[in-house]
Amino acid sequence: MTKTGKYLEDLRSKSQAELNEELVAAKKELFNLRFQNATNQLDNTSRIKDVRRNIARIQTVIAQMANVKEA
Repeated sequence: MTKTGKYLEDLRSKSQAELNEELVAAKKELFNLRFQNATNQLDNTSRIKDVRRNIARIQTVIAQMANVKEA
């Protein structure tokens, strides 16, 4: 299984509240990375892309859980 697949399994096993906490933490991390990038303190700029994709993954899992509850 790929690294992404394991991450998604981990996300799907969490509750709605835990996913929301993880989303907030990822958004804070993204803000800090952008701030470091703007002040030329960030060495690994690809981390911004990774965090943005993780935020999208978390939001997708939250939306999927909401759709399952409706059905």
